Amino acid sequence: MKKDPIVNATPICQHRIQAIKDAMDVLSGKWKFHILGTLIEGNRLGFMELMREVEGIGTKMLSKELQDLEMNQLITREVMDTKPITVEYSISEKGKSLKPIIDEIAKWGAAYRQAIID
Repeated sequence: MKKDPIVNATPICQHRIQAIKDAMDVLSGKWKFHILGTLIEGNRLGFMELMREVEGIGTKMLSKELQDLEMNQLITREVMDTKPITVEYSISEKGKSLKPIIDEIAKWGAAYRQAIID
């Protein structure tokens, strides 16, 4: 016998839960916030510059995460007409809308770290 949900029964709550799921699908993973935060602060960066900034990420993972972020329209990718060909990544307008969220996560993280250290 399956019980009816108590907390998520209202349409407003269901809508909110779905919105959270959608956001987490786009932003989930160990590296996406780090990449977005770096691009928000760093303007345009090449692949190797991002590799240096996002400490600990491998080339395959960075490539995959950049593809995901571009597919979800949070970053833009521009192929430069140089030899050898270079690619630069920048934050899109949709990506810029995440700045307040990323700033709040950074504030929370700093306060949490301080509380744990104390």
